[in-house]
Amino acid sequence: MLVWVWQLGLLFSCKDQPKSLEKDIVKRPAKMEEHVSGDLKKMLQFAADNHGKLNDSISLNYGKLLDSLYGHGDYAPIWSDKDHWLAPADSLYAFIEGSKSYGLFPSDYHFTSLAFTHRIMLEDSLARKNAALWARADLLLTDAFFTLVQNLKQGRLKYDSVTLRKDSVLSDTVYTRALASALQPNNLVNVLQSMEPRYKGYDSLKTYLKGWLSTAHFRPLTWLDWPYKDSTVFYHSLARRLQEVGYIDSTVTISQIDTVSLVHAIKGYQRTNGLTPNGKVSDAMVNMMDNTDWEKFKRIAITMDRYKLLPDTLPTTYVWVNLPSFSLKVIDSDTTVFESKVIVGAPKTRTPLLSSEISNYITLPQWTVPNSIIFKEMLPQIKKNIDYLRKQNLIVVDDNDSVRDPQKIKWARLSKTNFPFQLKQREGDDNSLGVIKFNFRNKYDVYMHDTNVRWMFGKSFRALSHGCVRLKEWQKMADFLIRNDTVKYHPDSVRAWIARKEKHTIYGFARVPIFLRYFTCEGKKGKLVFYEDIYGEDRTLRDRYFADKPIY
Repeated sequence: MLVWVWQLGLLFSCKDQPKSLEKDIVKRPAKMEEHVSGDLKKMLQFAADNHGKLNDSISLNYGKLLDSLYGHGDYAPIWSDKDHWLAPADSLYAFIEGSKSYGLFPSDYHFTSLAFTHRIMLEDSLARKNAALWARADLLLTDAFFTLVQNLKQGRLKYDSVTLRKDSVLSDTVYTRALASALQPNNLVNVLQSMEPRYKGYDSLKTYLKGWLSTAHFRPLTWLDWPYKDSTVFYHSLARRLQEVGYIDSTVTISQIDTVSLVHAIKGYQRTNGLTPNGKVSDAMVNMMDNTDWEKFKRIAITMDRYKLLPDTLPTTYVWVNLPSFSLKVIDSDTTVFESKVIVGAPKTRTPLLSSEISNYITLPQWTVPNSIIFKEMLPQIKKNIDYLRKQNLIVVDDNDSVRDPQKIKWARLSKTNFPFQLKQREGDDNSLGVIKFNFRNKYDVYMHDTNVRWMFGKSFRALSHGCVRLKEWQKMADFLIRNDTVKYHPDSVRAWIARKEKHTIYGFARVPIFLRYFTCEGKKGKLVFYEDIYGEDRTLRDRYFADKPIY
């Protein structure tokens, strides 16, 4: 009894709250609903006067909507009747408790406060007579329900340039209609699930998430910011992290750990986890230490929210490129026509996220080298040895597209601000674009193409290009795009042009949408598969939205 009374004091810890909000014991059961209604009105007024806060630790996300909803119903409780919760309240509480299986965090839905209230209502007869507790729980359940609707339908990530959803703000009607439907018998879970995306990838992720959660070990571990800005702060955090997982004696204070002891602990961790035991901190080591089950769950949550940035349906036919998995899928009528390995931009020359349409493709393309590559990579090499141009199959052209003799150019005088030429690579197997190039309009000047270094498709890490997407199954893509126009473009004709080294532009087919996206995990072959966060996108979103989420 003393424990829950103390916890109750914490729950109502705002010193400026009206007395009625802390405790309202109802001696006559018949008066319970009347008291709850009065307390609901007072609590909503208090929240309106205090920026949505009910106390120091609880804030309402939908204060105005709650006030309107309850006000229209004479402030009658929604989830309880006298001194017990109704069936929809039990369903909602259970949904919140198990919300991790939807990629959600129970703490976002007032779970700590609701769990406490739920427990003491069962254990303590005096608590069940407290109308203030029933009123507060009613508000928290409704607020949690509305938050779930928004999080399941739209997610928690801000819309960006590649978001395809148009409904940036849900109307109040969406929330209230969903609530009215959820309050029907045995309907709450169905209503919430109806808000979720309808994609195979999302469904697979959610299906295998349940099994993953059953074996996951969630424990609070120190997060390591890398690369660090303050070496002292980082190494203190590293020492604490090594102590948490047993590589440093738990009885030793962080200030007592000297350099020798820290290096010894680092080597121990490296040895146990298959890293070179040199005592030096590396990217691989920090990434491994930060990649706990709890952090993986955050990546799952981010990925599930990325599906919610898509529209309710995608086109019947489209090309889907997932950068972290280095893979491409062609989808037609909800069926995967074929898949292909791809090579994408290196972290320093990353492939952008975008939506576009494949409009045409070119056989035996000529590559015009972007200025960024010329100045960063090629010009320094040319100045060292002009024969670099011949080895790279490059020609020099002026502003009139006339070929210039590189031997007559004073390369030492040229620079980023003084370069009146273009470098082009002759078509053919030695061309960096390979034998085919697929074009789609975008502001980044990237495209999809074959490559003259096809052996790179054998690598597991394929973030290696200057930003364009290199496609292994280019022949299948070429055939697919003209599949409905074989009279004009027979697949054998395309093969013959390539064999004869002829340049042709193939167009006039129905444009196919292409989406370049960033999903770092998926449900695949009965389990969750995680891909490397090649561009640090997940880490950025984790820091912005989920860094301080409590585990329980």
